Amino acid sequence: MRVADLRALSRRDWLVAAAGGIALVLLTMATVWTARHAWAIYGLNRGVGDTVFYDAAGRPWFRLDEQRRDVPLDRISTYFKDAVIAIEDHRFYLHPGVDPLALTRAAVHNLRSESGTQGGSTITQQLARTLFLSNTRTYGRKLQEAALALLLELFLSKREILELYFNRIYLSGGIYGIETMSQKVFGKPASDLTLGEAALIAGIIRAPASYSPWTHLDAARRRSLLVLRRMREEGKITADEEQAARRERIGVQPPPRVTSAKHGYAKEFLRQQFRNIYGGDHPPDWQVHTTFVPVIQDAAERAVRDGLRRLGVKGLQAVLVAMDSQTGNLLAVVGGSDFAVTTFNRAVRSRRQPGSAFKPFVYAAALERGLSPVSTITGLQEVAIDAPSGVWIPRDERDAERNEMTLRAALLESNNAAAVLLQQQLGSTPVLRLARDLGVPDQPDVPSLALGSGLVTPLDLTAAYAVFPTLGYRVRPRGIVAVRNAQGEVVHRVHVERERILSEQVAFQMVSMLQDVVNRGTGAAARRYGVRGPVGGKTGSTNDYRDAWFVGFSSSVVAGVWVGLDQPARIRDDGSGAAVALPIWADFMRRVARQLPVAPIAPPADLHGEELCLLSYLRPLDGCPTYIEYFKDGDDIPSRLCPIHSGSFKQRAERAMRGLLSSLGEGLKTIFR
Repeated sequence: MRVADLRALSRRDWLVAAAGGIALVLLTMATVWTARHAWAIYGLNRGVGDTVFYDAAGRPWFRLDEQRRDVPLDRISTYFKDAVIAIEDHRFYLHPGVDPLALTRAAVHNLRSESGTQGGSTITQQLARTLFLSNTRTYGRKLQEAALALLLELFLSKREILELYFNRIYLSGGIYGIETMSQKVFGKPASDLTLGEAALIAGIIRAPASYSPWTHLDAARRRSLLVLRRMREEGKITADEEQAARRERIGVQPPPRVTSAKHGYAKEFLRQQFRNIYGGDHPPDWQVHTTFVPVIQDAAERAVRDGLRRLGVKGLQAVLVAMDSQTGNLLAVVGGSDFAVTTFNRAVRSRRQPGSAFKPFVYAAALERGLSPVSTITGLQEVAIDAPSGVWIPRDERDAERNEMTLRAALLESNNAAAVLLQQQLGSTPVLRLARDLGVPDQPDVPSLALGSGLVTPLDLTAAYAVFPTLGYRVRPRGIVAVRNAQGEVVHRVHVERERILSEQVAFQMVSMLQDVVNRGTGAAARRYGVRGPVGGKTGSTNDYRDAWFVGFSSSVVAGVWVGLDQPARIRDDGSGAAVALPIWADFMRRVARQLPVAPIAPPADLHGEELCLLSYLRPLDGCPTYIEYFKDGDDIPSRLCPIHSGSFKQRAERAMRGLLSSLGEGLKTIFR
């Protein structure tokens, strides 16, 4: 045999061996997968569990479906059984779990039609997907779905498959299973459904959101007519019965009220997060591990409830979002006054003007461009903006005589003219870019941007403030950490996401300024309400007191509170953020002080500390109240002495001499000019 032939043979042997090895590995993986799922299916004889949500400590917290009530097949209306089989899988009793005829028909239709796709899944395949798989449309999932359907048919009878399917199927409104749906829609058990009622619920299965009887009753009714026609074509009902059912007057009960409002906003938020991943599927015995802490959720709900009771304004709503400032882990979400009365989650779905709570982003953009906390904003009395409605003058009545302020003083007093003038000097582009980078997009490019004239959700605004205690990082909020299937395998994981947005020097300067807001600015009431330790934050109010905000942080938590009416209107006289939202925030922070201890936020090593007068923001004299101002490289450090306090004789003489030299310098400049 020639050398070339030997080489060819050697290559062929290697290819055969490699192919055999790959085949063996794939066969082993398929065998393990099949055995594991076969055992899980065998266990269905003992009944189906439920997807359970766990709190941050790993303790069971609540079920995905707290309303579901399983019933045996003989307690479900025959009309409903026949209706579902007729519309979903009329060859159910003829196929082994997968219907080749239905698959072929669907494939031909999808190739020829441009109006939409047609599914070929059997009832058994739908059950397999609901119990074990996600709703993602991939070829791999379809193959698994088919294999699981065959296993279901192998281990379970047709009757058992139907019973599981009817008790597990998602039917809109957060409701799973025919018994609960029948009670909620018609106020009767599933065994008592009429032909028309059974057809209406059976029609929902294909698209629960589109055919919900509470939001799309006309569409659901039209769909039920198709179900009735299919039942007649399959010989399940006569033509007379079909016509009678078409004429049947069907009354639908109002949307179901919440049975338990405790932690309702947080639970429904997490359920929706889960559905965003897995659609309407409802796998059993899965575990959803979350970031929420029930004791902190309790504190948030009590703070909102007590705060609204103190205000005593009819229809008033309040939102509270609490988030771990370092990881983005959501700790509590309260989306309104009472989940039992209003399930609308304003924390994530309502967009309102943030008012002055937006100002920190303007000041942060200014610090990023070389200003310091004691840089001065001058010309406050000359601010006049051309607007479509005429000249707009954003002036504060209490500051009618001052023409300049430092950034620190302007922020702690929430001076409107200073914020608008600062934005004008910077240009709106850096402010808009920073807001977008922090998760507050789509803000208007207008002069009033600095005063919070755009729209934000409370969750987004609260998460944006985390950039300060993290010393420059944006952390994306997360409620779900991981999802595990019935075998304990992680099938979905959400990682902590951190992205550098601000330099740590600028972020710390903002921390210092926002702590000043709480210590002696518009947020000073927090101290009177008992909040202790180094915390910072900002109040916010909109025109005519329609929205009230306070967003604040410590080293361990960032929390935001919004108060207002759903239809924007004046909350009350003096319905400012300090008077309306801040007390709720302070109450919450007091309640969670043990769970979320406060620690100092240390300045970066490359910041330079200077002792300044607390009132003049200049070099201090004897008798000046002082504080430490931190400057980054390139910042202008004040050299002038405080003109407010007298100081010692030597200091007064030094100040006078400095003033004389300054005057002489100005005079010489004038002469030589």
